[in-house]
Amino acid sequence: MSDAAQPSAAEVRAAAEAVKAALDRHLDAVERRSGPDDPAVYAAFDELAAAAESYDELLYDAYDEVTPFEIPGNDTLPAYAGPEEPSALSVLIRRDYTVAKPQRLLHQAQRIAALDPDAADDAAGPAADAAAVVGSSVHAALGVLFGEYEPDEIASRHKEFGLEEGDSTLWVAAADEPAEPGEWLAAPFDQADPQRVVCRFDVSSVFDEELDDGEDDDDGDLLEPAERRR
Repeated sequence: MSDAAQPSAAEVRAAAEAVKAALDRHLDAVERRSGPDDPAVYAAFDELAAAAESYDELLYDAYDEVTPFEIPGNDTLPAYAGPEEPSALSVLIRRDYTVAKPQRLLHQAQRIAALDPDAADDAAGPAADAAAVVGSSVHAALGVLFGEYEPDEIASRHKEFGLEEGDSTLWVAAADEPAEPGEWLAAPFDQADPQRVVCRFDVSSVFDEELDDGEDDDDGDLLEPAERRR
């Protein structure tokens, strides 16, 4: 950046004062909040996030210095623009996995298929039919696994099924009115609007620098991915 484009000391100082004022407004909103989802607190949070980001940028441009501030979700979601009193909600969930141990996944899927009484009637016996249903196909094994268990149970038992967790996110988005039955089933995520997200919960190893080193916890297990909320 050229010297002419650098912010002045007065601009940096003004940005710092804006952060102080936003901090006061945020604390005041928190102290006066009417409940856990008070819109005034969310608004004050967004104002503080914007002020801190502006100050951080100006400080870096002028002095090549940074702040220790990190506002959760500030770089991923725009300001909330949905209804103040939502009458309906959509909960959007994404969880990523890698198939870390295919043989374990196949074994678990064959075990599930062997316990299916309907499948057992179609072959010489449960074990034979399980092998026929799953075979050596990871695709078929995943279909059996996710057909048997709820996503939350798979998330809590993923290692047992030979899976390794990646990033995950959950969005709680406000809607003006409930959707009609079957209205969005053909494209369930196409209408996801970040500006209508009331809150979100992200899990990723990128939020915790310790995970980059693969450090172990006291029990010898790999540390769980860090969680970030908005």
